[in-house]
Amino acid sequence: MSIAPDHSPFSSPFTGTGPRTGVVVSHGFTGSPHGVRDWARSLADAGYAVRMPLLPGHGTSWQELGAARWQDWHAALDAAYLELAEECEYVFVAGLSMGGALALRIAATRPVSGTVVVNPGLVIDDRRAPLAGILKYVLKSTPAIANDILKPGMDEGAYPRTPVAAAHEVNKMFKDTVRLLPRITAPVRVYRSAVDHVVSDSSMAALRRGLTHAPLEVIRLENSYHVATMDNDAPEIFHGTAEFIRSVVATGTPGVAHAIRKDTADE
Repeated sequence: MSIAPDHSPFSSPFTGTGPRTGVVVSHGFTGSPHGVRDWARSLADAGYAVRMPLLPGHGTSWQELGAARWQDWHAALDAAYLELAEECEYVFVAGLSMGGALALRIAATRPVSGTVVVNPGLVIDDRRAPLAGILKYVLKSTPAIANDILKPGMDEGAYPRTPVAAAHEVNKMFKDTVRLLPRITAPVRVYRSAVDHVVSDSSMAALRRGLTHAPLEVIRLENSYHVATMDNDAPEIFHGTAEFIRSVVATGTPGVAHAIRKDTADE
């Protein structure tokens, strides 16, 4: 019997020892927190403060997603980051697929301590993508891009259709995020599935080209497809993310709280 998807956001306080550390987690396009909930919970169990918002237009209907703008998604994740930055010395960002692109945007625009992304999207290879701004007026939706999961019996709870207008927003956001990648300076860890039917290697190539000032580590997942946070390699992602955070904090990199307050005061 399958479990009904839980689309609700997730929040957890810092319960660990040592420097107060938080993590912002983002789900992907047409999905919801359901697809990354176990990831967020594993970080909360490790003692980190966690914020996982439900991005605007998600968790309701694909028609509602069609009315959302990419700036709305960025604003939701940025608000979660700022909330954690008020109470934590270190704040990390993490995300799956489009959520990975959003996490990278935060890393490029805020003083994060580090970034962990799973199969991040940065390029849409579909040759129809440049025409989506026109197609959205005559074609409302296309088939779903959901459940690219190797593990049997898993359901990420994504929409049954993909709104073309929202796909156009994703394409615009990806292009703008690629432009910002050189601004990232904190370390980035990527979990990349050997087989991914949603995001091609073009996105990884764009990430490698763009990260000119940040250390990049890529860990290959041999037993998962795109939604790896619900797939066979999920335990490796969960354990590895906590390990990555511990290792960065252990280096004594200056915390973000003071920097955030200064940035806000300067605006």
